[in-house]
Amino acid sequence: MTPWLDVLYVDKDIIAINKPSGLLSNPGRDPAHQDSVWSRVLAEHPQSQIIHRLDMATSGLIVLALRKKAECHMRSQFQHRQTKKLYYARVWGEVENNKGVIDFPLTCDWENRPLQKVCFNTGKPSLTHYKVISRDQGTTLLALFPTTGRSHQLRVHLQAIGHPILGDQFYAHEAAITKAPRLQLHAAELTFRHPYSERPMHIFAPCDFYPDAPTQLLLGKHSAQVKQCA
Repeated sequence: MTPWLDVLYVDKDIIAINKPSGLLSNPGRDPAHQDSVWSRVLAEHPQSQIIHRLDMATSGLIVLALRKKAECHMRSQFQHRQTKKLYYARVWGEVENNKGVIDFPLTCDWENRPLQKVCFNTGKPSLTHYKVISRDQGTTLLALFPTTGRSHQLRVHLQAIGHPILGDQFYAHEAAITKAPRLQLHAAELTFRHPYSERPMHIFAPCDFYPDAPTQLLLGKHSAQVKQCA
């Protein structure tokens, strides 16, 4: 509950929040699941709309629109893959290659909903690039760059290559689950165009399990970074 909202950036069009692990992005159907990032933002910004989501167990950066025009503009960017995203994950085992691509189609595992699964017959194209940051005592810290945004994509892709994310109650084996107090997956960076000014935006959300994370890994050396709000 504290902080109620960890605001990374806000103006008249958008607000960016650093979501803690365990908080829903938007309310669930059960009355007990009404608390969420969107519910909290609505209390202060009644016209706000959620644009994209993070799994409840995933922490990190989530952006909401504060006006209708901004919502349409931002939704279009996500739908047409004009945004760029960076996640950090600590996974089970030491990943052999320093970088690589995971290209497995994904679909809903209907008998075990809400789980997803790899399916080469009916799955939708799903692409994740990764880069090794460090290897430490049987685990690996990865930077993940998803091209697509399928449900549970990063969690399923990493499980599929034999390196489930630590603390993943859905997809990890018991040893990997107990290795961490929560899912070690964090949405760290997002780039997009501001819905009003069209200027390039870059926002960074600090990661508790990687406190030394660089703040501009997505950006080239000539790109400008948006100053974050306190």
